[in-house]
Amino acid sequence: MPTGPVTRRTLARIALGGLTAAALPAAPAHADTGTPYYNAARRLAGRDPVLTAIATALHPDTEFPGEIPPPPPTRITDDLAVLSAGFVHAMALTTDRGIVLFDALKNPDDARTVIEPGLRSLGADPADITHIVITHGHYDHFGGAQYLADRHGARVLMSPADWDLVEADGHEHAPRRDTDITDGHRLHMGPTTIALHHTPGHTPGTVSALFDTRHRGRPHTAMLWGGTNPPAAPGRLRTYRDSIAAFRRRMHRAGADIELSNHPNDHGLQRMQALRTDPHAPNPFILGRHRTDRFMKVMDLMIQGRLADARA
Repeated sequence: MPTGPVTRRTLARIALGGLTAAALPAAPAHADTGTPYYNAARRLAGRDPVLTAIATALHPDTEFPGEIPPPPPTRITDDLAVLSAGFVHAMALTTDRGIVLFDALKNPDDARTVIEPGLRSLGADPADITHIVITHGHYDHFGGAQYLADRHGARVLMSPADWDLVEADGHEHAPRRDTDITDGHRLHMGPTTIALHHTPGHTPGTVSALFDTRHRGRPHTAMLWGGTNPPAAPGRLRTYRDSIAAFRRRMHRAGADIELSNHPNDHGLQRMQALRTDPHAPNPFILGRHRTDRFMKVMDLMIQGRLADARA
């Protein structure tokens, strides 16, 4: 992982999904406030609702909504489903060797009333959950994990730094310490591979995922950014930006063409509704490699803006 900011010159040498950094709208060389960076992110997002949504979510003036009506369980690819409590999502990837669950919502009741019946409604058996990957150590992501682990024998995985965070916090629904996610950790689930990468910033041990999936029988690679809301301190913001740069390179190597988030900050609820309305239409989660990369570039510009504001 880089130890300092990635310069535009460095990025220009990296062709990302066929789109070089030099081909993207230029960010300000230097700015005393974040406004020029935010404006550059908006220009890059254009009218793309997914990119516009993430730019809005990362703006310092954005207030995150409270409770949101939960959508029905939604299958977004042949083997990937979203099980949502509204403002936070869990995702279930069905493989030949069991179900891998990304996050476990807020509490055991969510696991009982959202995750388990949601899987059954989509033709899956919660007893097949073998792994629960916790993207970061906040209660709305780990709250149902221990219930599911006890009930179905699943292993709970989290980065060492966030296991420490959870233990220090002492939350009533904290899972018992189980499996550490090392940087670059790979789960091989038959023909399906899941790569887990440390992307600290949102928390000290946030983890983001790249994994194989299929839609209408065709192979794709999905990316799941593990923690979107940025920190306030300049040092942690620089760490967050370093994580964006490192994960973006890994996305390029993996050929990521599907973008996912564990909160509705990426136009995700609207895209889920579109899939339920017309499941035969083009899948709105398959952005393609270029748009998926631009999603990360918009994030990078917004974090540069937050850094400029923090310095000011």
